[in-house]
Amino acid sequence: MDKKTTSRDGTSLAYTVTGQGPTVILVSGAMSTGGTVAPLAQRLADRCTAVVHDRRGRGQSGDTAPYAVAREVEDLAALIDAVGGDAALFGVSSGGALVLHAAASGLPVRRAAVYEVPYADHLEGGAAREAAYKEQLGKALGEGRRGDAVELFLRLTGLGEEMIRGARQSPMWAGMEAVAPSLAYDDAVMGDGLLPRDLLAGIAVPVLSVAGGASPEWMRTASREVADTVPQGTHRVLEGQTHMVEPDVLGPVLAEFFAG
Repeated sequence: MDKKTTSRDGTSLAYTVTGQGPTVILVSGAMSTGGTVAPLAQRLADRCTAVVHDRRGRGQSGDTAPYAVAREVEDLAALIDAVGGDAALFGVSSGGALVLHAAASGLPVRRAAVYEVPYADHLEGGAAREAAYKEQLGKALGEGRRGDAVELFLRLTGLGEEMIRGARQSPMWAGMEAVAPSLAYDDAVMGDGLLPRDLLAGIAVPVLSVAGGASPEWMRTASREVADTVPQGTHRVLEGQTHMVEPDVLGPVLAEFFAG
């Protein structure tokens, strides 16, 4: 990250810009920094000006308590202002939920796209699972048990116990614990974990909702319902892709949507 801007509450935000064309700000999901979406930015750079940033509380960006979803919307407002005053937004997973909040807030957003926001309406026991996660995550972070918080998140994503134990022994674990407090931010962005129909119905810009054809059915259904609920929604399925979508597959679809 070679650039900095400051959000309304004084939080320093680190970002970088690559490419040329219509400006698109990429928003990463939980346990991720801007580096996670940097390969996608490179894939967009021939047709778009791609902006990658570290969300507050992670990477090279700062943080300011108390957290609120509105503060992260203000972060995106600051980035939009820093890169010219208007932009499109793309968000992956829970980062997509933040993009939808921002698009509904009235920011100068031309278009928005999201990839597999994991609303759990069609996951059996999804509402109860989300409520239990919220409670357990709050307790773990409140008691300073960052490793346990990371475990809770990995378990929520479906990672098996053996793989979680292996992750704890890996070199990447320290970095995961470092950004663990931001799990509460993504949890807040996701709300109760269910589709926010009133919020989506109030979005006045075109929204592209994308899913992977090899992802679980409940996630694909959620993606389609995002598009169905937004007044100007469009849905795409990328055959063979999972929640860990390949930039070379997603990039051309986003470039076509953002650059036309």
